[in-house]
This record gives sequence, structure tokens and C-alpha cells, in this order.
Amino acid sequence: MNGDLLYHWIGLAVSTVLMVPVPVAILAGWTPPWMRKRLAGMRLRAYGVLCIYAHVLVNSVPRIADASFETVMVCMNVGLGFTVACAVLFLLSADKDSGARKADPVEPREG
Repeated sequence: MNGDLLYHWIGLAVSTVLMVPVPVAILAGWTPPWMRKRLAGMRLRAYGVLCIYAHVLVNSVPRIADASFETVMVCMNVGLGFTVACAVLFLLSADKDSGARKADPVEPREG
């Protein structure tokens, strides 16, 4: 019923490698070079990406465990909640960025 387990394991491994390191680093205080001009909503964006990752986890783990149809459907609905939370966090980060002053590069002082 839940499909080939190999595909779920591959999807889980790839999403873990691609989606977890940068948000965790942002929450630890590191800022990627391509995002240094939009610092206001950085933490909200990191939490949003972690919500997407939680969606992946909630949808793939029951399928890997070969859970019942009802359990898989409940987890899919929980995953939908994570997707809505991600959208709200991204909208809040965009709103916070629009009201914030842009971070300009610091010029060296003379003298």
C-alpha cells in the first residue's frame, strides 16, 4: 500500500541533507552570504524550512514503517498543517523584511 520503501528512504535522506544544515546554521547565528541583505526575517525563514522538513518526516516515516491506511492519512493531514505553518512563517518573514532597513555593506573608515 505504501509503495517501494527505497524511494521513501532516498527522499528522506536527500531532504535531510538539503534542508536541515542551512536552517540549523542560521538559527545558530551564521548568515549565508546570499541572504545578508535581508536579515530581518532570517529566523522565520529558517523555521519555515524546518516546517517543510517536518512535513517530509511526517509523511515518510509512517510509510517506511508500513503503517495502516488510517495512520498514513492522519499523518498526511498533520503534514498539511506543517505546510500551512511554513506559508505563514514565510509571509511573516516577508512582512518583517519589507518594514526593515536594508543592510548596506560597511565601508572602511579612513584614517
